[in-house]
Amino acid sequence: MGLTSNNTLVPAVLAAVALFACTVWLWPRLARRGWRSVSGRVGLLLAVQLSLFVSVGLLANQTFGFYASWADLFGQETDQGVVVDHTPGNRSSPLRVTEIGGVPGRGGFRPSSVGQVQKVDIVGRTTHIASPAYVYLPPEYFQERYRTRAFPAAVVLTGYPGTARALVDKLHYPRTALQLVKDGRMRPMILVMLRPTVAPPRDTECVDVPGGPQTESFFAEDLPQAVTQHYRVAKGPRSWGIIGDSTGGYCALKLAMHHPGVYAAGAGLSPYYKAPVDATTGDLFQGDKAVRDRANLWWCLKHLPGPDTSLLVSSSKAGESNYKDTLKFIERVKAKGTTRISSIILESGGHNFNTWRREIPATLEWVSGLLGDR
Repeated sequence: MGLTSNNTLVPAVLAAVALFACTVWLWPRLARRGWRSVSGRVGLLLAVQLSLFVSVGLLANQTFGFYASWADLFGQETDQGVVVDHTPGNRSSPLRVTEIGGVPGRGGFRPSSVGQVQKVDIVGRTTHIASPAYVYLPPEYFQERYRTRAFPAAVVLTGYPGTARALVDKLHYPRTALQLVKDGRMRPMILVMLRPTVAPPRDTECVDVPGGPQTESFFAEDLPQAVTQHYRVAKGPRSWGIIGDSTGGYCALKLAMHHPGVYAAGAGLSPYYKAPVDATTGDLFQGDKAVRDRANLWWCLKHLPGPDTSLLVSSSKAGESNYKDTLKFIERVKAKGTTRISSIILESGGHNFNTWRREIPATLEWVSGLLGDR
């Protein structure tokens, strides 16, 4: 039974309920002072507490997608291993398809009707970073009348730690994009879905870490090149957008601001605006002030020219801790004059999947309207 499966969650909840009922039933019989009765009461209380902890943990993980599997939970995930030959002159593809599937929640198996979700391994040609991802190809990609058409693309990032599969199964990006195209609210677009944690378990905050993972370069250079080489992605100056939530939202804004020639639009859902340094990140900057400043979007807005790109930020008046910072960010971007800024501000909504699912349709529609095909 998988870690995120209902076949795991339901038995855990039923076990917790059964242990609670058993405790209520047996408690009068254990209300004595003997060591056996005391041990029985302690054992029942520990069993109930443990079962509740497991049930709540499984539910939280299923809701927020912290870990994708038991192996991921216990640090035994092996899916990161991708062998690549870096010998000069080697021409192996930087992108390899490992699985092909349909769009969850949409009936039908014909790619020309519902599109397709492909699991891929991507290896950066310059950064040598290897990361799994999911690529959503819209139905039009497989239709005869579009056989020569190149499509715009958007990178979609999770938060930290996050799982790429959650973007497909929990946040429903492919299903939402498919429906928006059918409703005439957006044009067909390729989605490249992955987590910003390309050197797990370390949170690199999409920073080119001195002497460490060159994460920003991977997303700004290697990833678009690998995807464009393998799929029919438009090659114009406004062909790519980037979307993310939480840590992914910070990364999306930063990448669009630092690389406007690559990303014509960047959407941050519940983002923050400055890379933290904590136990999950380690020393990101290695004492390099230029790297630290570059990771601070407030510093960028104050000291660098406004990039020619479009940004979208989201927050909630109640439930999000970034609300005031988001309003301040909007005003500072507007003051630059050269960068376009839009926002989604909800009346209430926490830092969670349910809130982001409410914002994703408008976000995809916004990104689609700013990108062009060939």
